[in-house]
Amino acid sequence: MSFQSDIQALQTVLNSEIPLTRALGVRVEAYDHKTLCLTAPLEENINHKSTAFGGSLYSLAVLSGWGLLYLLLKKHGLAGHIVIQHSEIDYIKPVCSDIYAYCQFDSDKQIERFLTMYQRRGVTRVKLNTSIEQDGEVAVKFCGTYVIHSA
Repeated sequence: MSFQSDIQALQTVLNSEIPLTRALGVRVEAYDHKTLCLTAPLEENINHKSTAFGGSLYSLAVLSGWGLLYLLLKKHGLAGHIVIQHSEIDYIKPVCSDIYAYCQFDSDKQIERFLTMYQRRGVTRVKLNTSIEQDGEVAVKFCGTYVIHSA
């Protein structure tokens, strides 16, 4: 499966299974098997201060981890339920433009451990970090622990 077809598949799943993504205007921007970038327009996620609404930033961060895990399972022919178990978010500076959330695996070893545990037990958890930048600086840092269990 090509990166482009991966991107299209994830976009379809987000739009059909997570209706909030349509309201936020979430789009799958880029994916390379290790990093996923989701984007959303500021206009659809603006607050009373003309910056990105905190709830939208949080949602995009959670969704970027969810999407990265969805694509990893798909790549390896696996199915499963992905849920967020725990998260921490730091709003460092306002986001005044379209939102770009980048989530990535720490290493190939993290991916291997995840797959091994999931295939062995049918359940695993993984911690992923997402960043949202503004003017080349990190504006939001998110760390989420996701639980994945077999369907």
